[in-house]
Amino acid sequence: MQVSFACTDHGLKAPRTSEPNKQNTSSPNTASAARARFRTVALIARSLGSFAHRHHISLKESTGKLTGMKYRNLGKSGLRVSCLGLGKHFLIYKPVAEQLMTIAYENGVNLFDTAEVYSAGKAEIILGNIIKKKCWRRSSLVITTKLYWGGKAETERGLSRKHIIEGLKGSLQRLQLEYVDVVFANRPDSNTPMEEIVRAMTHVINHGMSMYWGTSRWSAMEIMEAYSVARQFNLIPPVCEQAEYHLFQRDKVEMQLPELYHKIGVGVVSWSPLACGIITGKYENGIPESSRASLKSYQWLKEKILSEDGRKQQAKLKELTHIAEKLSCTLPQLAIAWCLRNEGVSSVLLGTSNPAQLTENLGAIQVLPKITALVASDIDKILGNRPQSKKDYHH
Repeated sequence: MQVSFACTDHGLKAPRTSEPNKQNTSSPNTASAARARFRTVALIARSLGSFAHRHHISLKESTGKLTGMKYRNLGKSGLRVSCLGLGKHFLIYKPVAEQLMTIAYENGVNLFDTAEVYSAGKAEIILGNIIKKKCWRRSSLVITTKLYWGGKAETERGLSRKHIIEGLKGSLQRLQLEYVDVVFANRPDSNTPMEEIVRAMTHVINHGMSMYWGTSRWSAMEIMEAYSVARQFNLIPPVCEQAEYHLFQRDKVEMQLPELYHKIGVGVVSWSPLACGIITGKYENGIPESSRASLKSYQWLKEKILSEDGRKQQAKLKELTHIAEKLSCTLPQLAIAWCLRNEGVSSVLLGTSNPAQLTENLGAIQVLPKITALVASDIDKILGNRPQSKKDYHH
């Protein structure tokens, strides 16, 4: 445990009187008392852990000593999230959901994302039951959910003030929690004025139902509008955007969102780092019977893979496999680590369905330092889809 204090000499020196001709006879005693208090605080801090000046600690990224997990600020807020989180799919496979969440938690993952629409609310119930059963400290978790599709009635969907407040109350009941850490507005709602959305999000935060709010699948222009409304009416702006980001989907995260990150502090929680399984390499020789693309509900994915563009992507993935082999990692690990290189990405959500896959994906953290500027350049040459703008990355 590490305790830090912002230390200054304020209070350690004798206070100056506002009357220049009057001598302050109590200043030595005041200074001595202040020093005594400071020494007491320092002793308490040392007994709890290490003592350090606040400015000596990097707030941008830190590493869990026991797990190797890296933690980043959510956008430019003060919320610390694991750079890898768990998304939708781990909750859909109920028999292994608890096992997957346990593996993730024990490896330092603290971010768990769900939505009111996932399995018609059942995903939130499963997540809530697991948290309750495992008796994990609520303060050690970052739980997020998304609002938009809540039910069949006209008033049970969208981003009206009514649905944001009622929808979040419903999510909290299913999760068996008093609050979520981040509530996301899932897709912009053209039927609702932006001011109403921002006011409703400010309301749920002010009433302790959520700590922060964010957007999901919003354009940069829409996010900027929300920020402007918040500033105009002294409301709370969003802190991050959930966006699709992977080797074959780069424009939004690399072209549009960096400006928002630098100007207004909106970060990215990215999803689908493996492009619905396309980047795993399992579709190199067609559609396996046990794969997601073989399901009727994923006919669109099958068509995408078998298209001409899909075949070109598979050829590029075959070349990328050689880079992965040189780095002693798998293709999925390379793809996830590549996503983590982006400066504005606070966390990458993993959509995993089995323990072996999750363990493999978590290993991407060890690959991250291996993706040097030269390796990244080689990847760009193979992909041939780098957006034409300057980008800053960290390792």
